[in-house]
Amino acid sequence: QVQLVESGGGLVQAGGSLRLSCAASGRTFSMNAMGWGRQAPGKEREFVAAISWSAVTLYYADSVKGRFTISRDNAKNTVYLQMNSLKPEDTAVYYCALKVRPSGFTEQGKYDYWGQGTQVTVSS
Repeated sequence: QVQLVESGGGLVQAGGSLRLSCAASGRTFSMNAMGWGRQAPGKEREFVAAISWSAVTLYYADSVKGRFTISRDNAKNTVYLQMNSLKPEDTAVYYCALKVRPSGFTEQGKYDYWGQGTQVTVSS
């Protein structure tokens, strides 16, 4: 079993920054991709970023490209999401995810474990 715990969410003004963290524990696997998804009220979950175990391969949704940066520290089993130039439309619950299966790097449906989420609210 894998546990993912997100932290770092909060309230920020438009144009501001936040850094989310996700700590993985339990039966964590090596060589796993990890990612971040978000869900705004009344909307489907959107997969916004992913990072391979080696951090060589990255993925960003068009909606966050150039503003968000995903990174990881494998020694700490932690993945980060640096969010800059935040907009009110970035307001959502942000979820961390871990993928066990080898395929589907950019497909949130292929990620096997999800955290409980952390709220990010961007005021205008």
